[in-house]
Parts: sequence; C-alpha cells; structure tokens
Amino acid sequence: MQYAGRPRYHAFKMDESALPVNLRQVQRECFSAAYRVLEEAIVHQAFPGCAFGVLFAGKVVLWDALGRFTYQEDSPLVNPETRYDVASLTKVVATTAMAMLLWQRGQLDLEARLGDLLPAFVIRRPHQDQAPAREVRLRHLLAHNSGLPGYVQLFRTATTPAALYEACLGLPLEADPGTRAEYSDPGFILLGKALEVVAHESLSTWTQRELFQPSAMLATGFCPDAASASHIPPTEIDQSFRHRCIQGEVQDENAAVLGGVAGHAGLFSNVPDLLRFAQAVLHTGTLSHGSSPALFSRETMTCFSQRQLPQGSSRALGWDTPSAPSSSGSYFSPYSIGHLGYSGCSLWIDLEASISVVLLTNRTWPDRGNQSIRQVRPAFHDAVRKAL
Repeated sequence: MQYAGRPRYHAFKMDESALPVNLRQVQRECFSAAYRVLEEAIVHQAFPGCAFGVLFAGKVVLWDALGRFTYQEDSPLVNPETRYDVASLTKVVATTAMAMLLWQRGQLDLEARLGDLLPAFVIRRPHQDQAPAREVRLRHLLAHNSGLPGYVQLFRTATTPAALYEACLGLPLEADPGTRAEYSDPGFILLGKALEVVAHESLSTWTQRELFQPSAMLATGFCPDAASASHIPPTEIDQSFRHRCIQGEVQDENAAVLGGVAGHAGLFSNVPDLLRFAQAVLHTGTLSHGSSPALFSRETMTCFSQRQLPQGSSRALGWDTPSAPSSSGSYFSPYSIGHLGYSGCSLWIDLEASISVVLLTNRTWPDRGNQSIRQVRPAFHDAVRKAL
C-alpha cells in the first residue's frame, strides 16, 4: 500500500454557542437516566467526579461533567474539558492507532516477528525458550495472545527505563503464541518499543505529529507539564511505591519508571479530544467545519476490529469487543470496539450504529480498593443507548 502524504484533518469544535442556549437543560432531560447513574455513583463514592460525552451520527449530542477532583468540598469542579490520566486507553488511542496508521501506509507488517525488531527478546533467553519466542509476531501483541504474562510489577526491581525494558524482554512465555488470550501490559510495552523501531521515532513524538496534532487533539499527550498538574484530577495517594499524591503524572508504576511514555499507559486526554478520535475511527467525514479526509481507511478499520484467536477471545487487534457481561452494557452491537482504563476511564464505539461514548473518572481516588465502577459503566452505557 502506497501512502501519498499526510493530510491535515479539520476536527469539530465543542462550541456551545452553536447549540441551544439551554443546552445543559436539554441534555439533562434527554439523558436524565444517564445523569442519575453518574450522580448516584458520586454520592456512593464510586468516584469523586467525571466528564463524559456522546457522539451520534457525527454530532456531539452530550458532553458534560459532574462532581469534583476529590471528595473535599473545596476541590476543583470537573468540567467537560478536564484532562484525565486515561491509563490503558493509551493502548488504543496512541499505540494501536500508531500501528493502524503505519499499517495503512504500508510501513508495518503485522506478521513481523518481535525478535527481528527487538533481537534481545530471543537471544537473551535460554536455548529451549528461543523457538516459541521467535514465533511472537506483532499481531500477537496487538491481540493479547502472545503468551506473555498479563501484569508484572517490574518496577519493584527495575529502577531505570533500560532496566525495565530489559526485564520485560526477558519475561517467560506462559503459552505458545496464538493459543491463549491474556490481556498483557508487558506485551504492549514491547509493542510500543517495536513501533518506535519501525518508525525510527519515539511513541510520544510520532503520535503528537501524526495523530494528535492533525486531529486537533490538543489536550492529548504524554507527560503533562508541571504547570498543568493542578488542573488534572489526582489518581491516588500512593502509599506503596512513590509515597505521595499522584497528580498530573502517570499512575501506572511501570510507565512511571519508563519516564511516563509507554505503549500500555501514560496518555492524558479529555472528552472533546476522545470524541474527535472516535470521529476519526467512525470516519463519518462531515464535521462542523465541513468535510475532511478520514484518518483511518475502511480497510484499516475492518482489519483491526476483527476478533482474533483463540476462539472465544473478545480481543481484536488492539481493541476489545463486547462480550457478556460487558462494560459497554447490553446495547452495543457485536460490531463495536472499545477499551477501558484502570483509572476509571472508558471509550466504546459502535461501528454499526455510529455511536461513541466516553466516560472519564478517577475512580482510584484515594486508593484502588473501590470497584464500583464495574456496575456504573454498563448502567451508564445502557442509559445512554436507551436515550438515543
């Protein structure tokens, strides 16, 4: 596939002046059940606040915010443009999106062996482990079926980026590639590094230039500057690793050791930007500023949205798909893709119905014990879909 240059995309603008003056009242009436779900979640301390938005048929039909940064009465109010640590949404909004664009441009082979791009993945292993390691392809990393473990606290012993990458490269395979679905952070850490080798550029720099800036996702990126930290809701009071409040820096410890930029976590974004990204995925084309070229081709979306082996896995290439019970609720079609973030964020896109729903929270505040988000997400999505 030949790529004839990088187009510039005209992303829609969240402009309340172009909408009814009683926008909030209209939203609350149309989506009253969805508001109730989130308001009750805040009352029961599932999270202190949230920002959310809905895209339907190329138009933003809901974007709003509720609650505060923390449970303190003097804590800042969340607004619809508040940036959050989106945690594992990084896997789709940055890493998978980078893979999609490189593949679309003919610069990425999904069947490329990880060991050819990162030779240490093979040569540093015991001889008996080298054969299966040679068969790990980039497709396997995207599909979470590489055989790598799901999560490892590499940060406990690796204190530098080089040491953490080396530890990740040496993790033993727990299954033959393609035979077991296991959602894997280490797999995406290595995928991010492999994509950097392909692009000859860092994940952060490449995605800013080729994805976020052209799509007018101006609030999205890695490693927010220090001046922005106070405008980002804190994720937790870390009492086991950094021993301080985590605000304006990545919560994930492995990503923190990697300097805040990693294939599995580290991205910060807000509702307007993620709706712009969803618009690019849905490639509806007609935006408030007129027509624009689609960021991803239909061929690309078809390729990356298909479920992968083994049979029964909900994983597509980078993306997840609904599987009962799903955080997307009961009404997203089988032709939907999405992802969750550990911090309490989610993005679901129904490719058939042209609907996308973004929910951003800091449900890990002040600690990670509260799991109420598991009930809130499907209830919220169901209420939104019923309203539509």
